[in-house]
Amino acid sequence: MDIQTYYLLVPMAPLFGAIVAGLFGKLLGRTLTHRITIALVGVSLFASIQVFLDVMAGHTFNGTVYTWLTTGDTSFHVGFLIDQLTVTMMLVVTSVSLMVHIYTIGYMSEDSGYQRFFSYISLFTFSMLMLVMANNFMQLFFGWEAVGLVSYLLIGFWYDRPTAIYANLKAFLVNRVGDFGFLLGIGLVLMVFGTLDYAAVFSTAASHADDLAPIAGMSVNLLTAICILLFIGAMGKSAQFPLHVWLPDSMEGPTPISALIHAATMVTAGIFMVARMSPLFELSDTALSFVMVTGAITALFMGFLGIIQNDIKRVIAYSTLSQLGYMFVALGASAYSVGIFHLMTHAFFKALLFLAAGSVIIAMHHDQDIRNMGGLRKYMPITWITFLIGTLALIGTPFFSGFYSKDSIIEAVGLSHLSGSGFAYFAVVAGVFVTAFYSFRLYFLVFHGKERFGKAHHHAHGHDDHHHGLAPGQKPHETPWVVWLPLVLLAIPSAMIGYIAIEPMLFGDYFKESIYIAEHHAAMRELREEFHGPFAMVLHSLSSLPLWLAIAGVASAAFFYLKRPDIPAAIQKRFQWLYILLDNKYYFDRFNDWFFAGGARGLSSFLSKFADKLLIDGLMVNGTAGTVGRLSGVVRKFQTGYIYHYAFTMIVGVFILLTIRNWFV
Repeated sequence: MDIQTYYLLVPMAPLFGAIVAGLFGKLLGRTLTHRITIALVGVSLFASIQVFLDVMAGHTFNGTVYTWLTTGDTSFHVGFLIDQLTVTMMLVVTSVSLMVHIYTIGYMSEDSGYQRFFSYISLFTFSMLMLVMANNFMQLFFGWEAVGLVSYLLIGFWYDRPTAIYANLKAFLVNRVGDFGFLLGIGLVLMVFGTLDYAAVFSTAASHADDLAPIAGMSVNLLTAICILLFIGAMGKSAQFPLHVWLPDSMEGPTPISALIHAATMVTAGIFMVARMSPLFELSDTALSFVMVTGAITALFMGFLGIIQNDIKRVIAYSTLSQLGYMFVALGASAYSVGIFHLMTHAFFKALLFLAAGSVIIAMHHDQDIRNMGGLRKYMPITWITFLIGTLALIGTPFFSGFYSKDSIIEAVGLSHLSGSGFAYFAVVAGVFVTAFYSFRLYFLVFHGKERFGKAHHHAHGHDDHHHGLAPGQKPHETPWVVWLPLVLLAIPSAMIGYIAIEPMLFGDYFKESIYIAEHHAAMRELREEFHGPFAMVLHSLSSLPLWLAIAGVASAAFFYLKRPDIPAAIQKRFQWLYILLDNKYYFDRFNDWFFAGGARGLSSFLSKFADKLLIDGLMVNGTAGTVGRLSGVVRKFQTGYIYHYAFTMIVGVFILLTIRNWFV
């Protein structure tokens, strides 16, 4: 088969599956629907592997599939850019999506929207693939908005629940804020460069390095303005401070979609976009510093919120926020390959953690409160060991995948000389302890310690209206093979892929021309000179602070939640103000509800009373009618039938007309 056929097959196979499941799912039935969609995502993965092998053989592609629209001198194309960065994302998206599709058979088996869910997740996969394969900003924006739309549909999948509807509206509206900046950035690119084609923009970007942006009343570097506007879009999609507020609430959707959003689609779009735009970002140190500091704030302060969460999925959600912050810190330090490397390793272990959490939720009859768990290790051995592998990868345990990528980020930002790199280094190092603490707090409370089953009716956080956890005396058990098989398959790369991929991706020439780094941004070059492979990193870690902070985090979690479980409650009571601050998520949601939502409601109320009722209805509609009525009432008095009254009226009218004429002539 021709390689360009594989290019088309990668995104079109999931799209065809989505159409079949969405339009004909009820006719086909559950079994045939999931077989077709899973087979087509499998086809997409197979095609991605073929494209990957072709790229590794030295063949890249940048071409137009068809022209969508031509207006004046500007054409809008659908086209593919197939290079090392693209195929990395294609493999991550299709492989994680395939695992999620298989897992969905078990997780959604009793749901009435079974076929609709398969249609949505296949459409999600298509949207993300179109985004990463794009060779121009128009197609990038199509994929960007498509993943936003499908995430809205999936977060609110259980549309009969007010919390789900609130969560998907919140995700949609917050992303509109980011996408407004993103669209302005694309508009600025078109205005300045006259094209939306990546290659044409990147090749002439350096000639605009000293240009000022055409923004009235402001003196801003052109490329800085473009990069920051594009990054504002990434702040929405990849949930960076302060546009992070939608991501924890996305847990209202079914667990498989939580895994897909947090691991392979949607939130990784912003990371990929900044890496793809490296030829632009490298020309603006200000934009890179902005990316780095924003990521550092998110990495540290969102990690703190994971410490006090009791919903199993929300702990992992705040972990995603924090890890996305790490990736942006790497991008800000010009270590783009490290950021993408962490994106890849994180995709596998975060999908594993979410799907393992879903396995626990099934076993606990949809109770998600970790205070009602404990001791699950002996009842769910496969879920336990895979969850442990994912957790060890997340905290950066040596030889696990997350270690290589996370330590590389810390080292790269430590070597950076950009403004804000000092704060960013502190944030990512401190974040190591925080990550280890909340990750093993979750692990110990769920799988170790005394059993706390049968208490769900006291303080359950489960979102399913029909389940309230295990009944007193009831015991959990391991989930079916369609649930645990994806866990095992994801545990393998979570443990090994970092070791396999670090040599070519970080120390080799894997990304070649797909990522550009300016000569004066030397962090990545110095990182390569300092370390010569995975074992050198492991040896270095033994004498470095991050590893010992991770060990301290695990030890602290074990002490507080296994040996002395009474202490956390005492600390919470002693520092009640801090707990309230964290429990209210730094009051971002309350501020947004008061300022933005409340402000919008207040403005609409004012406009309704003043503009609509007083100005339009009162003055323009009723006022005009009333004026005509009153004027006609006066005129009516002159209609007497006496000729001298009409003569007098005519004389007065002529006098008024002559007076007006003399004023204006």
